[in-house]
Amino acid sequence: MWWDGKILRTFRCRLQQKPGTLGCLLADIGDAGGMVGEIRIIQMGGSTVIRDITVYADDTGHIEKLEEVFRRHPNVELLEVRDEVLELHQGGKIAIRSRYDINSLSILRRVYTPGVAEVSLKIKDEPGLARRFTSIRHMVAIVTDGSAVLGLGDIGPLAAMPVMEGKASLLETLTGLSGMPILLATKNPDEIVETVVNIAPTFSAIQLEDISAPRCFDIEKRIQERLPIPVMHDDQHGTACVVTATLLNAAKVIGKDLSRSSFGVIGLGAAGLALSKMLMFYFKSSVFGADIVPEATARLEVEGGRAADLKTIMRSCDVVIATSGVPGLIKEEMVRKGQIILALSNPNPEIEPETARKAGAAFAADGKSVNNVLGFPGIFRGAVDANVPRISREMLVAAAETIAGYAAPGEIVPNPLDKALHKKVAQAVVRAAIAQGLNRDDLTGYFD
Repeated sequence: MWWDGKILRTFRCRLQQKPGTLGCLLADIGDAGGMVGEIRIIQMGGSTVIRDITVYADDTGHIEKLEEVFRRHPNVELLEVRDEVLELHQGGKIAIRSRYDINSLSILRRVYTPGVAEVSLKIKDEPGLARRFTSIRHMVAIVTDGSAVLGLGDIGPLAAMPVMEGKASLLETLTGLSGMPILLATKNPDEIVETVVNIAPTFSAIQLEDISAPRCFDIEKRIQERLPIPVMHDDQHGTACVVTATLLNAAKVIGKDLSRSSFGVIGLGAAGLALSKMLMFYFKSSVFGADIVPEATARLEVEGGRAADLKTIMRSCDVVIATSGVPGLIKEEMVRKGQIILALSNPNPEIEPETARKAGAAFAADGKSVNNVLGFPGIFRGAVDANVPRISREMLVAAAETIAGYAAPGEIVPNPLDKALHKKVAQAVVRAAIAQGLNRDDLTGYFD
């Protein structure tokens, strides 16, 4: 979309009711490089009209130039410049609320003392009842130390909170799971593992988020070994799942046989190594990997991949996936005709999809369309509903194939806000869990 990567502001202004005032203002905005979005009338007067004009800009410096456009226009008075993104985040995006309206002593006595004691004693005698009589069944911890947030890097746990709230909002909106952000004021792997293990009884699953590589590999593995509930680092496995789904559909659109294709991954951090392992598992083919850190390519070789460099991958691989975090890393002249190129670093990709296609790529996409929101809500919903002790690769493959199959003909990925998609993904994950004998609950009625 044309607004991807841009910032927006809403300019509230009072315009004189004179012919051409609005048209001249919009023309001046366009001349200054602004892209106009929604225009709303706030108040209509006899000689003036107050409007909210939403404008997309490249950066904050561009916003300042656009403010000057409004200020110097002779028939326009700039009243306010609003950042609607910041406004939306005021007070946070999530809250914990009671499911019951406690408006009488009778209800109070049932939800709290003395009635709650009976429930607690039942759970004491039979711990498995906690999934039936408490919120644990739908609670997911979203845990981060803030060391590898989006394309922002190590910004710390507090600055990561808006992202964690966003993940929680998506879980609840799309699948009904209650995500609880957990911010950790430590980067020490031992402390992270012990903290997560100690708070785990509150939750039915653990979603690790934005923890930097290579620490994330060991942290995830150790927590998985200690806990009897699903633990998944979304940056690794959610990415791998969605990338696989994207490749399946891209291959259909351009008529490429992936079983006969060579794969290259540029950047072997959390996402890069995990999707390399997924591709090798799914397509039974080795993967070439490049990274500036020798230990990263060594980890790939241990998993069965082959070390390479950027030029070799671009020259020889049919499918190139970049998760390097380096904007503009792939130059136009590096692109080989007929390649599939997924440049997934956000907010700025290694190569713009339009540039890659212009250079001869048969298909190209970036991280704005190949997004984890397609995968993690349904994966966790299915894993929680099946009450599995872990999320297997077979469950991730089932999710990837479901995402690919749900896309409309000719489309690469489905609409991520389609709740039916996430239900289908959850059902596929449950079926895969049943097939492996991982489920631990009676699932009667789940597919109704």
